[in-house]
Amino acid sequence: MKFGAGQSVKRVEDVRLLTGKGNFTDDLQRDGMLYGVTLRSPYAHAEIRGIDTSAARAVPGVVAVYTYQDIAEYGPVPCLVPFSAPLETPRILLADTRVRFVGDAVAFVVAESREAARAGSEAIEVDYSELPVVASLEAALAEGAPRIWDAAKSNSLFDWAAGDGDKAAAALAGSAHVTALRIVQNRVAPTSMEVRAALGEYDPATGVYTLSTGSQGVAGMRQMLAGPILKVAPDKVKIVTGDVGGGFGMKTFVYAEYPLVLHAAKALGRPVKWTGERSDAFQTDTHGRAMVSEARLGFDDQGLITALAVETWSDLGAYQAQYGPAIQTVAGGKIMGGVYRIPVIHNLVHGVVTNTAPVDAYRGAGRPESAYVMERLIEAAARELGLGVDEIRRRNLLTPAELPHDNGIGLTFDIGNFPAVLEKALRQADWAGFSARKAAAAAKGLRLGRGIAYYVEIAGGGGSDEYADVRVAADGIVEMAVGTQSNGQGHETAYAQVLSERLGIDMDDIRIVQGDTDRLDEGHGTGGSRSMAFGGGAVLASADALIERGLELARADLEAAEIDYADGVFRARGTNATRSLAELAAAHPGGLDGRSKYTTGKPAPSFPNGCHIAEVSLDPATGKVTVTRYSLVDDFGKLVNPMLVEGQVHGGVAQGLGQVLLEDIVYSDDGQLVTGSFMDYGVPRADDMPAAIGFDTLGTPSPTNPLGVKGCGEAGTIGAMPSIMNAIIDALDGTQIEMPATIEKLWRAARALDRPLAAE
Repeated sequence: MKFGAGQSVKRVEDVRLLTGKGNFTDDLQRDGMLYGVTLRSPYAHAEIRGIDTSAARAVPGVVAVYTYQDIAEYGPVPCLVPFSAPLETPRILLADTRVRFVGDAVAFVVAESREAARAGSEAIEVDYSELPVVASLEAALAEGAPRIWDAAKSNSLFDWAAGDGDKAAAALAGSAHVTALRIVQNRVAPTSMEVRAALGEYDPATGVYTLSTGSQGVAGMRQMLAGPILKVAPDKVKIVTGDVGGGFGMKTFVYAEYPLVLHAAKALGRPVKWTGERSDAFQTDTHGRAMVSEARLGFDDQGLITALAVETWSDLGAYQAQYGPAIQTVAGGKIMGGVYRIPVIHNLVHGVVTNTAPVDAYRGAGRPESAYVMERLIEAAARELGLGVDEIRRRNLLTPAELPHDNGIGLTFDIGNFPAVLEKALRQADWAGFSARKAAAAAKGLRLGRGIAYYVEIAGGGGSDEYADVRVAADGIVEMAVGTQSNGQGHETAYAQVLSERLGIDMDDIRIVQGDTDRLDEGHGTGGSRSMAFGGGAVLASADALIERGLELARADLEAAEIDYADGVFRARGTNATRSLAELAAAHPGGLDGRSKYTTGKPAPSFPNGCHIAEVSLDPATGKVTVTRYSLVDDFGKLVNPMLVEGQVHGGVAQGLGQVLLEDIVYSDDGQLVTGSFMDYGVPRADDMPAAIGFDTLGTPSPTNPLGVKGCGEAGTIGAMPSIMNAIIDALDGTQIEMPATIEKLWRAARALDRPLAAE
C-alpha cells in the first residue's frame, strides 16, 4: 500500500504549520474578547493578611479583579494519586491565607487589553507576612525544619516501597563487592516552544463552558475541570485543543488559569483569554526530575549482580501535583534496575514538599530517572571491578531465553533481545576504534570519553483502553476522530497511514480529528508513549467496524450474500456489482459511522528498550565538552513511520543532553527562582548537539497490541541522560560529577586531575 504503515511518509500537518496556518491557542480571536493576567506571589512562603484591589479596579480598561473570595465556590486542582492520604495539599485556584512558592496565584485581573490587565495586576496591594522557607530537599528534611503544611508531621509526606528490603540488605551484605553512589538529578523546566494559554467562553442559554487550550488530551481534562473544580456535569464543559507547540507531560495538567478564564467569561458575559509569558512558564509550569538517590549495587566474584537497593528523596514542590507523587514511584519506581538479571531489588521513595514550584511528569516521567540511577551504578561498578563497561552488561543483561521475566517489584518484561541490541550498538559505535580516537584527541590536548546506557521503559500508561470515532462523507472522505492528542509527534500522519493501509484508500482521502470533546468525549490522551499502541489500536478497531457496517449495507444494496471488501470498494462475489465507500455513505447517511473502543482489559504496557553510546571530547583548558559521536540501537517493535520515530528520538536526545550539560532550575535559599528566564536557564542549541546521530533499530514486535509497536516518544531522553554523563565521567577518568555538567564544573574537575592539589 502506498504510504501505508512501515513507510517514511512526510508529515501531512507540516504544510499547514510551515505556511502559517497553524491554529494555536493564542491565535484565537473572539468578538468582544477580554484579556486576563495572573498576579503571582513574590514570596516563597508567606501569610496573606489582606489584599487591596481598589487601585487596580480604577486602572483604565480593567473590567474585573478576582481574589479568593470571588472564586471560593470552586474546588482546588486535585492530586489524583495522593499517596499521603488522608493528608491533602489542596492547590486552590487563588491563594486564600497563605502562598507556598514564588509564582503562587493570588489574583486574576481581566481587562480590555493585556497591557491594561498587567497594569491592573501591578496596582494590587497585598499585605504579606513572610514565613520561614525550605527551598531544597536538604532544608526541608533538616531537623526542626519549618513545615510547609501544618497538618503534616514533617515535610516528608509519604514513603513508598517496592521489593523486599530485608532480602536486599542481606544480599548486599553477602556480596563480594558493592558499588555505592549518591546521585543527584537536577530540577528542569519543560520550556515548551508554545507557552500555556487559555480562552474561556460561556453560553448562558445552554450553561456550557468552552475552554480552548493546548492540552495532551481533552477528555481527561474535561473530567478534571467539570466535577472536581467547576462542580458541573461533564456535558456542561467543552474543551477544544488545536495545534500544540510541545507538551512533554506538562500540558496534561489543569492549571488555575483554565477555570479562572471560564469563571470570568461567565461572570462578564464575554470571552476571556489568558496567555502566559515565559516568566509564568518558568515559575508555574510543572517542573521535572528533582531527586536525590542513595544507591547500592552488589556483585559476586564473577561480576554478576546480586542485589540492588535504592533510596530516593523526591522533591514534590509546594503541592502534590496531579500525578506528582506517582512519578518516582509507580511510574518509574517499578522499572528500577532495568533489564538486568537482579535477584533482589528494593526501591524506597520519600515524597518531600519544598517551597518551590510543583513537580510532575516530564518527558519519560520516572523512567529516565530510574535508568539514570542504574546506568551510573553499573559503569561505576565496572571501573571498580576492573571490567569493561560493555562486558559487565554482557554478563548481566537478561537473555531471550529468560523472558518473560518478573523483576520482583511489579513488572514482567515480556519479550526482547537485549544482548543483540547491545552488540549491534557496539558495532555501530565502532567500539573497537575508540582507542585510536582517544589517542588522536590526547595528541590535541583533549580528553575523550565514552559511555553506554542500556535503557528500558514502560510504555502505554494512562489507561488500558482508547477510543476512535469514524464518519464517512458522501464524497468518500473518511474522518477519524481519536482520543489522543498530538503535541508535535505527527499523529495526523501516523494514524492516517494505519487507516490508509487497513481501508486500502489514499491518505488524501483521510482526515484525522483530535482535540474536541464535542466530536469525541472519550479518550486517555497522549502521555507515557501510549499513542500508537492504544490510539493505533483504536484506529484499527474503528476501521474494522466500519468495514463490517459497510458489508452489511452492501449485502442489502447489492442483494448478495457474499460481499468482499478491498481498496475502498465492496464487491458482490462472482458479479461486477460494486459499491464504494462514497456511494454507501451517500445512500445511507450516517450508516457507516460509529465509535469503537479498543481495550486490553488490563494494563498491557510494552517495553521499548535500547542501547545508546556517546563519545565526548573535553577540553581541560576551558571545560568545554563536545558530543563527538552518538550512536544508538532501539527496539521499538514495528515502526509505523521510521522517519517520525527517528525524529522523536532526536528530540528526546536533545532534551536528555540539555539536562546533562545545560539545564538547571535553581532556587535561592529564600525560594527565589534564580533561573527564571532564558538569560539564566540554558537549553540546547543546534551546535550543542552531535553532528550526526547513528540511528538503528531491532524490531521485536510487541505482543500487547495489534500493531506490534512499542512507544518511542520518550526513549531518546531516557538513553541520552546516562550515556552522555557516563561518557563525561569516563573522560574524567571516573571522577563522579552531577548534572548539569557545566563548563565550570568540568574545568575544575579536569584541573584537579591534571594538577593534583598536592602539587599546588
